[in-house]
Amino acid sequence: MDGSKPDARPGGVVGVLALAGIVAALMQTLVVPLIGDLPKLLGTTASDASWVITATLLAGAVATPVAGRLGDTLGKRRVLLVSVIPLIAGSVVCGLASSVVPMIVGRGLQGLGMGVVPLGISLLRDILPPEKLGGSIALMSASMGVGGALGLPFSAAVAENASWRVLFWVAGGLSVVVGALIWRVVPAGHRTSAAGRFDMPGALGLGVGLVALLLAVSKGATWGWDSGTTLGLFAVAVVVLLAWGRWELRTREPLVDLRVTARPVVLLTNTASILVGFAMYAQSLVVPQLFQLPEATGYGLGQSMMAMGLWMAPAGLMMMVLAPLGAKLSAARGPKVTLSLGALVIAAGYGSSLALMGSTGGLLVVTLICNTGVGLAYGAMPALIMGAVPQQETASANSFNTLMRSIGTSVSAAVIGVVLAQMTTTLGGHALPSEDGFRVAMLIGCGVGLLAAVVAALIPTRTPATRADAPAGTEPDTAPQAPSAATA
Repeated sequence: MDGSKPDARPGGVVGVLALAGIVAALMQTLVVPLIGDLPKLLGTTASDASWVITATLLAGAVATPVAGRLGDTLGKRRVLLVSVIPLIAGSVVCGLASSVVPMIVGRGLQGLGMGVVPLGISLLRDILPPEKLGGSIALMSASMGVGGALGLPFSAAVAENASWRVLFWVAGGLSVVVGALIWRVVPAGHRTSAAGRFDMPGALGLGVGLVALLLAVSKGATWGWDSGTTLGLFAVAVVVLLAWGRWELRTREPLVDLRVTARPVVLLTNTASILVGFAMYAQSLVVPQLFQLPEATGYGLGQSMMAMGLWMAPAGLMMMVLAPLGAKLSAARGPKVTLSLGALVIAAGYGSSLALMGSTGGLLVVTLICNTGVGLAYGAMPALIMGAVPQQETASANSFNTLMRSIGTSVSAAVIGVVLAQMTTTLGGHALPSEDGFRVAMLIGCGVGLLAAVVAALIPTRTPATRADAPAGTEPDTAPQAPSAATA
């Protein structure tokens, strides 16, 4: 333990960690209402302004697994506190920025703090009694949806009625509050007996490979999927990640223990996570556009950015409401069942859109159904992961699972973006996504949700006695851990 606070109340700890997750998620949607205005505000091109979002994605993808590994070795509370620092610093840099370069730097710093959610979930395993763990994990997982739900209307309201810089000052202030509460309320969790050597080559290799992969996926539509830059980045990603995997299998203290991630429970859960991340993000790309496109298109609903955010907010809050129900289902039937059910509900939400996407109320129902499924699935995935890995690798495994979800959202953005760009109609001389394009995108989301349910159903169920440190409602993979390179 690293200076724990043993008398902390579980309810207060869960509340603080959930607030940290909400603030982290808020950072991701903070600039969405500003995207159209950023070129003018920062004196840059639309292409360069898009890096304001890409920078956060890339920094978060690289930082999350690193933060997880450091949390397992140095202490999760300590790394949580460190992760809050770039959230604060990035908000300040963005709030003072007057050109695109410092804005990109600030948004990259904010991305470095994205590891707080998997770290918080992992810390719960260390400090909560088993009977409170399942519900707390689900609640913490749902905080991402709540942050995203609150972020859109909040950002839109500020953008319409005050200086855009207020967004970042509020974000910075919230980050300070989160840091203070973690320091005051949250106890330390377990860490390995010795910090050991940090796998710097592994961190650099994973970082380079992820940046190349996600850059190619997120910018491929802009640069051209057959351009030399895009193909070159994909080639770099393949070569570097293969070399990284070979290194991780040979080093004594890897950044990510690939032998653990190859266990059937972990491997299939991570695969399902990619698919759920894809399905979750697809409706986030489609529904806002349907709300805001002009009514003259025949299918757009003509809502303002503020109104769109308010219509979508209940769906995010639904994830928080469903957290206790998902935890009870996992305790009764196992998180595998909850994950499968969540994926099926997501698919049902997309399927319902084919009949309901013509009205604001109909789209509200679609988002409520989809996010109900996302809430169930997101609460089940950490429970499955933590039931299948040693306690000393909880944060690392959870962070890797979060990374898998992020890869799913990145691929979703690329695929749905291509569909909507290729299937267009013309209004007032401008090309807009067509109604058929939106329907195809929704059908893709439905298909991916069904595929996630199939993968979740294949996750093996173990019946031996549950480990003392496994979360309630999990089926731990009790297979002996494969020897490391040092002992093989």
